[in-house]
Amino acid sequence: MQDLDGKVGVVTGAASGIGRAVALRMAADGMKVVLADIDQDALNAATSEITAAGGEAIGQICDVRHEHEIQALADAAIDRFGAVHVVHNNAGVVTAAPLDKLTTADWEWVLGVDLWSVIFGVKTFLPLIRDAGEGHIVNTASTAGLQSNAGIGPYNVAKFGVVALTETLALELGDEPNINASVLCPGAINTQIASSERSRPQELADHVETEVGENFVKHAGAMLATKGKDPSEVADLVMHGITTNQFWLITHEPWKQLMVDRAAALANDGSLFHGFGG
Repeated sequence: MQDLDGKVGVVTGAASGIGRAVALRMAADGMKVVLADIDQDALNAATSEITAAGGEAIGQICDVRHEHEIQALADAAIDRFGAVHVVHNNAGVVTAAPLDKLTTADWEWVLGVDLWSVIFGVKTFLPLIRDAGEGHIVNTASTAGLQSNAGIGPYNVAKFGVVALTETLALELGDEPNINASVLCPGAINTQIASSERSRPQELADHVETEVGENFVKHAGAMLATKGKDPSEVADLVMHGITTNQFWLITHEPWKQLMVDRAAALANDGSLFHGFGG
């Protein structure tokens, strides 16, 4: 899609971080934007920032774990703007603990937000994009969807799943030249992802505090705040990917070489590849 002016974009996890930056950038490029999040105050603030600048936007409270709430989001977009052209399935959370300490609630929460929401997003919005005649779907995975990290098993599993889902989607769209897909694999970005526990629903509160989890929140949060890229840089990459139909959106160049090294390890001796972790 080269001409975004007047088109309609939907972004989940749009009240902060990457989602907020993408929503603001969509509006700056002349798009009408539907922002979805579970944080009412932050959602209102992000939506108001767009409308105060003269853009067209609405905010929709949405727990992306539930298909009926994704459907309600789609209904709100159609009711307000009449079409959907671009969807960024972006909402994400993470929890940290060794595999044998993770609870079923941990798995349900992270897979619900990080993987099932993307599945529901594709299922719900692809027919609407087809109705519009052109469009693009961006799914947020992670560099953790390219190379696993110890201590965040559910996140790794979800993000590898998002990569596989988006590859499948792109292959199935091969005969539809006006609709394309991208998978976004962010590395270290200055977002609040390390403090995801603030948004865990009460019904999935069962979680065992471990040293791994405490260290993750402490050290990952500090690292992202001091060394992470600004979300606006990711928004630039996302919008470039949409307008140039680029599939892989990788925020940090060294990860491309890491993938070459990972493939070499597989081809040469089949040993476990440790990536940046040594």
